[in-house]
Amino acid sequence: MSETFNLSTLDIVVFLAFVAAVVGLGLYKSKGEGKDSESYFLAGRGLKWWLIGVSLIAANISSEQFVGMSGSAADYMGMAIASYEWMAAITLVVVAFAFLPYFLRTGIFTMPQFLDQRYGSTTRAIMAFMTMVLLVFVTLTGVIYAGGLTMSELFVGHPTFGLGLVGWCWVLGVLAAVYIAAGGLKASAWADLIQGIALILGGAVIAYFAFGKLGATPVAELTAGSATPGTVADTASGLSKLIALNNDKMSMVLPREDKNIPWTALLLGLWIPNFYYWGLNQYITQRVLGSNSLREGQRGIVFAAAMKLIIPFVIVIPGIIAFNLYSKDLSAIDQRKSATEWAAHAEHLGNPASGHFFEAGEQWSRLNPEKALAIQAHNVAVLTAKGGKVDDFQNAPLTHSQNSDLLLRLEKYKDLTKHTLLGYKYDAALNLLIKNLIPENTGLRGFIIAALFGAIVSSLAAVLNAASTIFTMDIYQRYISPKATQRGLVMSGRVAVVVFALMGCALAPNLDKFGSIFKYIQQFQGYASPGILAVFVFGILNRRAPGAAGVTGLLLNPVLYFLIDQYTDIAFLDAMGICFFSVLAVMWVIGKVAPLAQPVEFKLNTTMALETSQSAKIAGIAVVVITLVLYVIFSPWGIAGKLRQRKA
Repeated sequence: MSETFNLSTLDIVVFLAFVAAVVGLGLYKSKGEGKDSESYFLAGRGLKWWLIGVSLIAANISSEQFVGMSGSAADYMGMAIASYEWMAAITLVVVAFAFLPYFLRTGIFTMPQFLDQRYGSTTRAIMAFMTMVLLVFVTLTGVIYAGGLTMSELFVGHPTFGLGLVGWCWVLGVLAAVYIAAGGLKASAWADLIQGIALILGGAVIAYFAFGKLGATPVAELTAGSATPGTVADTASGLSKLIALNNDKMSMVLPREDKNIPWTALLLGLWIPNFYYWGLNQYITQRVLGSNSLREGQRGIVFAAAMKLIIPFVIVIPGIIAFNLYSKDLSAIDQRKSATEWAAHAEHLGNPASGHFFEAGEQWSRLNPEKALAIQAHNVAVLTAKGGKVDDFQNAPLTHSQNSDLLLRLEKYKDLTKHTLLGYKYDAALNLLIKNLIPENTGLRGFIIAALFGAIVSSLAAVLNAASTIFTMDIYQRYISPKATQRGLVMSGRVAVVVFALMGCALAPNLDKFGSIFKYIQQFQGYASPGILAVFVFGILNRRAPGAAGVTGLLLNPVLYFLIDQYTDIAFLDAMGICFFSVLAVMWVIGKVAPLAQPVEFKLNTTMALETSQSAKIAGIAVVVITLVLYVIFSPWGIAGKLRQRKA
């Protein structure tokens, strides 16, 4: 594998033309939109369904999806990671008809404003603060880091674009800030139109070449993504080899003890971040709040839901193929990136008195069972040396849950040192596909990089716009300058964009130590998303609970989530489910003990048309049915089940 990613003159022209078109279209279409807060933050509430739909996808899909999801697919998770996309399709349909009518009826700019109408100003202030922290310190920094990492690794050693992680973080953050500060939501939405289409086409191009390469490569040169692969001929198609070599990865259902997406999360835990993200997350919902009418908003959301069904085929599947094609490269990158950890493994394994213990990657353990068993035996010995009880683990075969349980016990001893040995650098999967498969001197490399670059910038722009809106409408106007003019509010938003971008660019390079950036973003959302979702759902269903119920719900969730995360071995998605229902239960008790004399009413505060779209409802039902069919296909009763029967 070449370390330098070569771009021809044609590729560079395509890339620069794309960037110029995106920024130019956004600024042109948003000209004059900064005259008041509604035009700047909500595009004058004039967005049409097709612009809303594409913009939702562009704001959502960024480098942490392209890189993180393809990397997770290359790991043992395979198709299971696609649940983040396919469950989102169902979630979006529910949001369109259960949540959106309330939001548009009340004429809100931000989600905290809705809580003000239901619970009062204290709840609004708490949610505004929590949302600001999540947007700036988790989402914004996470997207900048993932984008900077992707671009810097693509251009390692390039004479012009080899800017390194820090350099690319600043390029991405500053560019996004420029056109959002100038044009607001409308600039973002129109830029997303180009970027959203490009990212889906770019993913499809990568998938096309990945299948072609897989089909053309002899089976002996491929690495199976399972310990016991199926049998397939060298002359088989790429699709046949994909299925045969990845029998364990083709199922959407993972074991109960899995720490990322256990099957229990499909029943509950994964729905919580989905409903929070698509229904209550400001940088997503802001596009829908800017819709021309309820019908346009519902059509746009359902359109986005339909596009969600495509995403796993252009991101997840290529990630699985990347491991089959380039596992040796992924291993070499991990050895280089984690040299200190592997050196500790070589020095301390077998010496429990050293106080070093090791966590091996799931897939690496499956493909290297003898080495993995040696690591488990070492961990057992370390725990024994510290007086731990390990009778249940002395002769047990290695499983991820047992090893994790050992590690959880070991972590109680503060004088021990933990090392993580994934075995493969999975987040490099996408880069390897692009570097090795996309032909030179065709302009395709320039287009792929432009699509990826655009996806990063569009997500950054969305987050910056959302964070600046919440700061201006929920903090600046309410607490700093209550008498601010409309132009003053717009100026506040523009200043906030610049400040947040600078903060994100400065902090992002420090996230390198968190491992999977996709998991980092999802896991940290748990400190807020279950509580916020519970407070919103309860507030709509129960109109008599007092404002104290909302305040309690928002403050209780992070405490519960912290306790579960720090002191149990429960998967973070299951922890979200526990927090969600715990918060609901406490709020119900408060509502029973101190009910309001009269139920709260969500008063009409808009002149837009609020008729429901019947065509969107029919299309939404179709999306839900197709999603359920896909789950059946990629389940123990579909492709995965047939593969296991063939293996047996």
